[in-house]
Amino acid sequence: MPDQTRNPFEIRDYIREYLFPHFMCPGCGHGIAMRALLWAIHDLDIARDDLAIVTGIGCSGRVGAYIDANTFHTTHGRPLAFATGLKLARPDLQVIVITGDGDCLAIGGNHLIHACRRNLDITCLMLNNETYGMTGGQVSPTTSPDRFTTTTPEGNYEPVFDACNLAEGAGAGFVGREITLQTPSLKNLIQQGIEHPGFAFLEVISDCTEIYGRKNDLGESAEMVLSQKAEFRSDSYGMIADEVFQPRNVRTGVLHKNDRPEYVQAYQQQVAGRVKK
Repeated sequence: MPDQTRNPFEIRDYIREYLFPHFMCPGCGHGIAMRALLWAIHDLDIARDDLAIVTGIGCSGRVGAYIDANTFHTTHGRPLAFATGLKLARPDLQVIVITGDGDCLAIGGNHLIHACRRNLDITCLMLNNETYGMTGGQVSPTTSPDRFTTTTPEGNYEPVFDACNLAEGAGAGFVGREITLQTPSLKNLIQQGIEHPGFAFLEVISDCTEIYGRKNDLGESAEMVLSQKAEFRSDSYGMIADEVFQPRNVRTGVLHKNDRPEYVQAYQQQVAGRVKK
């Protein structure tokens, strides 16, 4: 539980201000996701020296540069592989991966599957903006049907990849999804994921206002964020779509939890048992 006597959350205590102004486009949801993450870290009283942020390539990968902690910017699709080695070598660190839908599900999909299977105590935030925003706006595994991208000029015909179903099926200890519109709820979900003793996969629905939003005529950033309320529903929030927007019936909040043994602890116990023999 957070210490209520501590100072209130101030984001400047957790960022590298000398790197500002930031690289993100106006209205990008990744900034909201970063704030929610740092808010959760503050409430959990995690020291920056005990925190390791591992990122891949893409807009999501640049988020880690602004966090004043141990940060590791890795190759495309490989942040979970690097994070696995880091957690095994330094199990005392709180390891958090920030990745994107392309980075995590396309080139990095195999690493995601095995990170879930191993169930190391790593928290993975997949910032899903439905596109490769940094490299030109190509179609990604999560691009909605009929959406226009630079590689789907006639509209996307591929089905959407449900990353949370994949993570659950692969054995992740904790699986959740939240939208950036619900920032306090997103913070709470991230906090629960960090606290869970095992691999936590969190999908964050984050808007790309420039590359994706403009190409699909989705309005300004405020309109895109508010549209999340109509497209995603959660019983805990009582979201109800109006006559204009029909929800995609995608659930948010905690979607799955299990009590599988955490990998590092199980490995250390096995090694200790062999040494005794």
